[in-house]
Amino acid sequence: MESNIEIIMSLIMNAGNSKSYSMEAIKAAKENDFSLAAEKLKEAETAINAAHSTQTSLLTKEANGEKTEISLLLIHGQDHLMNAITFLDMAKEFVTLYEKVSGFSINVNEGN
Repeated sequence: MESNIEIIMSLIMNAGNSKSYSMEAIKAAKENDFSLAAEKLKEAETAINAAHSTQTSLLTKEANGEKTEISLLLIHGQDHLMNAITFLDMAKEFVTLYEKVSGFSINVNEGN
């Protein structure tokens, strides 16, 4: 269980970081700092990818027959991940909207 706690805490930390970077991207875009917004969205993507990788490791263990104890902490981690994914998607939309309103374009949805 101890190694699972470390994995779950990594999930929570990376998902939380992604959400924070996403919020920073929105704030930067609101202030017309689109290069900072793009940087923060990249940081958010990196963090969400790390969180998703952690989730995948838990799923792989389960698929290989190693049962994961369902705990409130695990549920909390999954909740953070799903919220961070949604928040990142919305942050991309907000940054794009602020770009359009300002007449600036960096195409934050490139590659998706």
